[in-house]
Amino acid sequence: MNKTTKNAVILLSGGLDSATVLAIAKSQGFECYCLSLDYHQRHVAELVAAKNVAKALGAKAHRTAMLDLSMFGGSALTDNAIDVPESPTEGIPVTYVPARNTIMLSLALAWAEVLEAQDIFIGVNALDYSGYPDCRGEYVKAFQDMANLATKSAVEGKTITVHAPLIDMTKAEIIKQGSALGVDYGITISCYQADAEGKACGLCDSCRFRRDGFASAGIVDPTTYQ
Repeated sequence: MNKTTKNAVILLSGGLDSATVLAIAKSQGFECYCLSLDYHQRHVAELVAAKNVAKALGAKAHRTAMLDLSMFGGSALTDNAIDVPESPTEGIPVTYVPARNTIMLSLALAWAEVLEAQDIFIGVNALDYSGYPDCRGEYVKAFQDMANLATKSAVEGKTITVHAPLIDMTKAEIIKQGSALGVDYGITISCYQADAEGKACGLCDSCRFRRDGFASAGIVDPTTYQ
């Protein structure tokens, strides 16, 4: 590896936020190793989108880990007996997947050690903070602190930084930045119940946040709806 090259692991779902994070990491000079997770999610079409996004944005590598979280259920995204809400709800929504970000960050951490990468990027942001407990800045910092206690690389002086560049941004701000960095949002999928062709429902929380974000940014929404 060239001495000036820095490796980073990017958690890539195939959605709007993670695609923007990949573009940000690339713009900062990182060699990007993208990691997706097939957890038997309802919106499995996002994994195809992740592959397309990684290719379009020139990732160094892209891998998809497999871990069947539907064995536990407990979320509308992993249990077909729980409906995805199509109107706003109070409290933590049923689309929250228990411990998902902790699981994904742990997998990213494992790969980062192998790659001798000291940087991990995740696309959590302020909009998700209102509902998902693992999308808060305090959580990201706590995971980073844990990573620097639990890894060989950190103990030997190569500490890990978990980057969450979208944490304080609105969807409109995210879309504007990604557009400036050349992200093709037409190949991303955000919908919690996208069909096999990747068409969005237009009704779930994720679709509403996405659609409102494009409207607020003054950018045409390229999403294909059912």
